[in-house]
Amino acid sequence: MAPSAIESTPASASEPVKNRSGDPDLAFIPDETSSPPIFKDKYEERTYLKHRLAIAFRIFAQFGFAEGVAGHITMRDPVEPTSFWVNPFGMHFSLIRDEDLIRVDHDGNVVDGGKNRRLNYAAYAIHAEIHKARPDVLCAAHSHSVYGRAMCATGRTLDMLTQDACTFYNDHVLYPNFAGVVLAAEEGRHIAQYLGRKKAALLGNHGLLTAAASIEAAVAWFVLLDKCCQVQLAADASANGTGKPLVVIGEEEAEATWAALGKESGGYFMGLPLFQVAEQQFGESTFLGRGVEPL
Repeated sequence: MAPSAIESTPASASEPVKNRSGDPDLAFIPDETSSPPIFKDKYEERTYLKHRLAIAFRIFAQFGFAEGVAGHITMRDPVEPTSFWVNPFGMHFSLIRDEDLIRVDHDGNVVDGGKNRRLNYAAYAIHAEIHKARPDVLCAAHSHSVYGRAMCATGRTLDMLTQDACTFYNDHVLYPNFAGVVLAAEEGRHIAQYLGRKKAALLGNHGLLTAAASIEAAVAWFVLLDKCCQVQLAADASANGTGKPLVVIGEEEAEATWAALGKESGGYFMGLPLFQVAEQQFGESTFLGRGVEPL
């Protein structure tokens, strides 16, 4: 990680005590509502996940992540796992319905979908390679958010300045090689290689990318990452103005915080309030926003 313009200092000079804030497993107590529903019928699962993906686009629209025709969220198809569902090129996030989504195979062919079957080739070039490299990834999200783009122009990853930032502790990367609009599979492979097993990437001079085992986690982490970029930029500006160094969370504290907040289960659960709000655009209201039990 590149250094800040103002040198940062640790939060405490004393030797930290591991997990002194408590057991990280207490942050999210696992039960039947703390993970995605399980389906025996893959076609039923497809229907469910397509609707979750449509809601995800409404969430992105609510947060202002729709920038012209840029941006895409993909979901691996449970019936044909070598294909994924994505938004049709040229349709605003706030208007996308289940039936508008298109399904693309790993060769870039549109094999299913709505009336508009235009494919944003950048979505294919990036996301197909991520889905190929990461069988654990159900969903990958990318857009040209304002603070994400600003942070991606600094050539840095996040400093661990806040509890929220620790969600990405040792779990995000900088992809520094901007080569223009990603229209080549080879460039997509490079991005997937840089991402590795991590949950997020800052694509240099481009935008943010998140990947997760659930749509909810990918969306929640994208929203949170963009806000962490906003905090980082504001904190850097403050430090540059005052000449006072930023206070960075210690490594052991950051690791313990990641253990509490940064796992897949936490990402899924953190995404549910976003879905609770957005599902109302479809006239729905379900318990915890999971899309399973109507209220």
